[in-house]
Amino acid sequence: MNPLEIIAKYYPMESEAYRILVNHSKSVAEKALAIARMHPEMSLDLAFIEEAAMLHDIGIFRCDAPEIDCHGDAPYICHGYLGAELMRAEGYPRHARVCERHTGCGITLAMIEAQNLPLPHRDFTPETMEEQLICFADKFYSKTKLDKEKPIEKVRKSLVKYGEETVERFDNWCKLFLGE
Repeated sequence: MNPLEIIAKYYPMESEAYRILVNHSKSVAEKALAIARMHPEMSLDLAFIEEAAMLHDIGIFRCDAPEIDCHGDAPYICHGYLGAELMRAEGYPRHARVCERHTGCGITLAMIEAQNLPLPHRDFTPETMEEQLICFADKFYSKTKLDKEKPIEKVRKSLVKYGEETVERFDNWCKLFLGE
């Protein structure tokens, strides 16, 4: 599977959205792979991590986010499950799970209900080690400041608004993946 070929099915290659998506996704993939290589004891699937990290945000074009050249109808928070729909249609259900579970540090059904989020009513938290690792790596890169890695403390502060559970999950990943 070539993630760039799949992305090119949905994004014109000359578009700003394509450039942003590919650059952001490469940064996430590189960080996730670097962490995975530090942990051979976890027996992580490196090929899958690279593919899924490249495709985790494929649904952004279906959302209304003009600052990153995305002009869809859905709120941005929906990009994960919308990307998962695309990945399932492409025949990649395992990659779809990464798409739908990477937003924030995962979104629980309780969070969806409490905040009345425009998401299907089910749990969207990463479960496998690969899902968790890609979600974690994604927190260090934005789509508006490409190639600029955020320090851990800045990531942590950005997550506070999503509640203690989100910060706790991130802190646990810092210990698991970085020993911090």
